[in-house]
Amino acid sequence: MRMRHIELGVNVPMFITNRPCKPAGVFHGPLVVSMRPLPADAVVRAVQITSRFPAVHGAPMHVGDPAALGIRDVQRPDFGDAVPVAPGEVPVFWACGVTPQAVMMQAKPVLALTHAPGHMFISDRRDSTLALL
Repeated sequence: MRMRHIELGVNVPMFITNRPCKPAGVFHGPLVVSMRPLPADAVVRAVQITSRFPAVHGAPMHVGDPAALGIRDVQRPDFGDAVPVAPGEVPVFWACGVTPQAVMMQAKPVLALTHAPGHMFISDRRDSTLALL
């Protein structure tokens, strides 16, 4: 299955949601999700595949209506780039590693080290070491 943002050569669209993260001292803020449009008949398989990897994003946290997450327009992401959702596709949302940036924007610490959207940590660990059996 092709990923639209990769086909277009853009960063995945990311959205600040209306879902609060569990606070930890001064750190609190909203969950950020990334969205990938998938053909409706591929959603179940995507959930099956990704749910085996809860330590690395895991299963989608929401499938379908973006408004349920407080997202008004999937063509206006808070981070990344917009990608079209074609007829017959469903927007699928995963918890995103940009969430710490949203939390930092609330906490406003003097210094914070995070990753840049679309630039993840890569190691030599095999996927099989991260999968649930």
